[in-house]
Amino acid sequence: MDFETDSMTREIADRVEIIFRDEILPRRADYDRAVDVDGDLEPGFLKALKRRAFAEGLWNMALPRLADDEPGTRLTNLQFAPIAEILGRVGWASEVFNCHAPDVPNMEILQMFATPEQKARYLAPLLLGETRSSFAMTEPDVASSDANNIATRIERRGDRYVVNGRKWFATGAANPKCSLLIVVGVTDPGAPRGRTHSMVLVPKDAPGVTVVRKIPVMNHVEHVAPHTELLLEDVEVPVENRLGEEGAGFLIGQARLGPARVHHCMRAIGRCEVLIRLMVERAASRRTFGTDLRDYSSVQDAIADSRLALEQARLLVQRTAWRLDREGNKLARKDISLIKIAVARAYHDICQRGIQIFGAMGLTDETPFAESLSQARAFRIYDGPDEVHLRTVFRLEEKEGDGLNCSKDYLGRA
Repeated sequence: MDFETDSMTREIADRVEIIFRDEILPRRADYDRAVDVDGDLEPGFLKALKRRAFAEGLWNMALPRLADDEPGTRLTNLQFAPIAEILGRVGWASEVFNCHAPDVPNMEILQMFATPEQKARYLAPLLLGETRSSFAMTEPDVASSDANNIATRIERRGDRYVVNGRKWFATGAANPKCSLLIVVGVTDPGAPRGRTHSMVLVPKDAPGVTVVRKIPVMNHVEHVAPHTELLLEDVEVPVENRLGEEGAGFLIGQARLGPARVHHCMRAIGRCEVLIRLMVERAASRRTFGTDLRDYSSVQDAIADSRLALEQARLLVQRTAWRLDREGNKLARKDISLIKIAVARAYHDICQRGIQIFGAMGLTDETPFAESLSQARAFRIYDGPDEVHLRTVFRLEEKEGDGLNCSKDYLGRA
């Protein structure tokens, strides 16, 4: 396994770093003011940065299947990993390069499963950054951690599908630029387990689609990519809007989540790098009870433990990206679950330690710790709660051990 960054990736990462340092980081306050105060979700300077990224080929870098006639720079999952770290330092940085969630995983499954007609209508505008999309799976009335519980009905009537159900945590659906919902629902309740659900492409302006509300997460409302509650009442779409085969909803969902988790994890690692650096600087600049904060063993341990956890998480994510590139989602399934657990825990713990070091200031929006803690805690539920991924790891561990008999070889006196 070789995780060394190749020369092309280093060159791209250096160019992204320059834009981040010179144009994105200095605009943090401008962006927050435009979005939170003025309600401008795409301020002029952001549009200009997007045009620059597009012109320089720093566009759609997170799509390994990018076709030759599609705009952007195709990178593997492993190549994109260090770039995702840079983008993770500021929440909106990914949008500059059209590398933001949930559009990247949505574009990926459109690349893999959409028909040519679907690609022309729905994928092409997303690749150009002209519109946004949302993935509508989770429901408020069932335990969606078990996707078999998804109850929204997608009923075929002649040459149409009729969709009825209620969704929430449909990320980005309330953004005015969102035009496409990828909806998961039951097409055949009598089918074998794993073949009951399908996905359909639903225009957000279709009759019967209601954006109910933006959902606050830990008392915070995300404006640009809000978690959204949707009501779907007798929404009709042509059968041609089905994504992939009927009954392939779970298969498509798994194809979507593998690379998406790598991207989420690497962005979180980038944010953690910022948090650790802030902890070091804080420890060097504060005194309590006549002693520099940096001289307390508890502070030293908190920073060192944070570095230890982060380096372990990074290596695990790099290995997972490496395996995804070579072996695909199915064979990297355990690795994907492992990084989902490991990075969420590391991110959460680093936030907790940082808040303790910053004290009262760490609880405010004067630092990124409170917002990061909210994201880190939610990370342990999004894309499957920790318990589901632990269960997956356990089951695969059992399966990989079939036929072995270590008890015979290692138990008892020699």
